[in-house]
Amino acid sequence: MSQRISIINVGLDQTSYVDTCDRITLLAQQNKSGYVVAANVHVVMTAYWNRDYRQVLANAEIVTPDGMPLVWGLRSLGAKDQQRVYGPDLMLALCDRAAQENIPIYLFGATVETLHKLEQNLKSRFPDLAIAGKHAPPYFEINDPNFESQLTEDMQLIAKSGAKVVFIALGCPKQEFWMSHAHHHLAAVMIGVGAAFDFHSGKISQAPRWMMAIGLEWLYRFSQEPVRLWQRYLINNPCFVILFCLQHLRRIFHPPQS
Repeated sequence: MSQRISIINVGLDQTSYVDTCDRITLLAQQNKSGYVVAANVHVVMTAYWNRDYRQVLANAEIVTPDGMPLVWGLRSLGAKDQQRVYGPDLMLALCDRAAQENIPIYLFGATVETLHKLEQNLKSRFPDLAIAGKHAPPYFEINDPNFESQLTEDMQLIAKSGAKVVFIALGCPKQEFWMSHAHHHLAAVMIGVGAAFDFHSGKISQAPRWMMAIGLEWLYRFSQEPVRLWQRYLINNPCFVILFCLQHLRRIFHPPQS
């Protein structure tokens, strides 16, 4: 397991696309259960406000630095060579690896239409990829009275397919809570990929790579969905900057004991 560095009480792995794919492949080939979180500022701030969610992240097999602010944060804390491990790109890297290693995958989340187009695009890009199944669940909340029974049905559906890698696109924090509940009950590796299904199906366009590289992907996404994303970016982002600066000040005035 790679060493984790804490940013605002959330441990992030010092990892890469290759390392993450290697670890997921090994778990899948060993029929083990685990889940992977692609953490951006929204994930970290949700964990800051929600203790239960913070514990979900702590129990994850891997927590990748999905957003550039977290990459910069890790570099400033000693991980000088840390690169971004972005959920949508990780999904494609894993599909490529799964096709090479004959590991069946499952697509869980989004809508029927999105899944249909996503499956077409993935099969076109990775002809040898085995897509064992796909399912667009009806809308639910984790605290719904019938959540446990629905979870059991969903896990049975996935288990029956034989998939060993499951991509989950339910959005933060729902997808991470879902994976946490399914952990140890599903012999597969689950990866929360958020908007990746929308991107790779062509439903929503991704930010230009130059905007991603300088940490402005949030601005592009905000321009696409301002009503849904205003709180995430206009409140969480400034709060993150303040809290991370305070973390640095504590390190300066109260350095860790060797």
